Amino acid sequence: MDLITSILCFVLILCISIKAIRSYSNPKSSKKLNIPPGPKPLPIIGNLFDLGNKPHQSLARLAKSYGPLMSLKLGQVTTIVVSSPALAKEVIMGQSQFFSNRSVPDAAHALGHCQYSMAWLPVSNYWRNLRRLSNSQLLAASVLDANMNLRHNKVEDLLREVQKSANAGQAMEVGKAAFLTTLNLLSTTFFSMDLLADPNSETVRQFKKDVVGIFEELGKSNMADHFPFLKKFDPQGIRRRTELYFQKMLDLFNRIIDERLQRLKEANGSVKENDILDNLINMMLAGEDNRGYDQVDRAAISHFLLDLFPAGTDTTSATLEWAMAELVKAPEIMAKARKELEQVIGKGNQVKESDINQLPYLQAIVKETFRLHPVAPLLVPRIADGDVELYGYSVPKDAKVLINIWAIGRDSNVWENFEEFIPERFLKSTIETGGRDFELIPFGAGRRICPGILLANRMLHLMLGSLLHSFDWKLEDGVETVNLDDKFGLTLQLAQPLRVVPIAIA
Repeated sequence: MDLITSILCFVLILCISIKAIRSYSNPKSSKKLNIPPGPKPLPIIGNLFDLGNKPHQSLARLAKSYGPLMSLKLGQVTTIVVSSPALAKEVIMGQSQFFSNRSVPDAAHALGHCQYSMAWLPVSNYWRNLRRLSNSQLLAASVLDANMNLRHNKVEDLLREVQKSANAGQAMEVGKAAFLTTLNLLSTTFFSMDLLADPNSETVRQFKKDVVGIFEELGKSNMADHFPFLKKFDPQGIRRRTELYFQKMLDLFNRIIDERLQRLKEANGSVKENDILDNLINMMLAGEDNRGYDQVDRAAISHFLLDLFPAGTDTTSATLEWAMAELVKAPEIMAKARKELEQVIGKGNQVKESDINQLPYLQAIVKETFRLHPVAPLLVPRIADGDVELYGYSVPKDAKVLINIWAIGRDSNVWENFEEFIPERFLKSTIETGGRDFELIPFGAGRRICPGILLANRMLHLMLGSLLHSFDWKLEDGVETVNLDDKFGLTLQLAQPLRVVPIAIA
């Protein structure tokens, strides 16, 4: 550690100590709250050391000792952890008036993104309008139906790339291929174009780097979040680096918007791609004429895209990689899925989005992947808008609330053989992922459920079904098993990228 770093650490510790001493010696209230049980916090830092580098697992272990409603002190922030379906339902639905708003990380303030983002905005008229427009005019089933053939074409591109690896007998990185395809599925749906056509181009690598960077920064343990008085200093530089990643993304989206506006101008508005960008621009132009869309301005559009593209590409590709890892580890399950696909789709035919409802075993595989490997294991943290009574305990105002769906998915009181990958458990089950069944809420639930749930489900089933229907898969020579260790961030990733060899099915 160099001298400057040592001095900064010393100053940081000194500031925290002074602030903590003042807080303890000048309490805001003498009121004693019956907060949920939890591990005893250390002075100043609280329970930060209890989290480790895999908080979803650490919190699940602690919940076994302290119960499914648990409290921790993370720096200066009281944090409540929920680890059961019943408690999750009570927080999200039963007392939604107190728990609907999000705890905004300091990194999300970069470039004012949290002022536009549906993920971080408080429940308000502006948030409701954006949500309504998203659900009814941008990501509705009818809108997605209108351009599903474009997504089918992108999956054909994926299969052609996989065929190249099969012809050469070479292993491929499933996550990398899934990321590129997901990105082009999204860009085709939104822009009627491949955002990144060449999988080996520098642009692809840079975009992937920026997306990874955004999720790494947003997922880091930030001292400014644990000790709010440090926000003005950004001591770890997290907000500053996030601004750089955000700016690159916004520059890209603004160029695309400018090009579309220029084409519309040159053609006197007659050029229509019938995609989501057209819908967004129409809303913006209607707002300029006071037709009810006054809140859909240029900044709202670009930040909406900044929300959806990194989240959509990272979460969908990560889930597909987890599913493929489990299937390669269990070839008998892969064989069952392939048999179903052959019976329903037929050899040589392409899987379509319209086929998904006829593929219950494929759907079960996806649900089981969501259960064991939710890519947002703690969902997006919420914040208590007041002192709330919850199952006999007090949740104090401004407490951060985490819902550990990773723990819920491995709860022995809910799931038999919870550590095993068993898609069959869902074949006779009515549990769905749409937010009504709190045993399985990978997209969240209630008013803050992920707005992209319909599109994500379509893309995930379409890609996975296509890869299984056209190819068999095996590990590289010399590799005996699949490494299912995970790496925690804002999303949960495989610690080691999955490399497998595709074998074309005759």
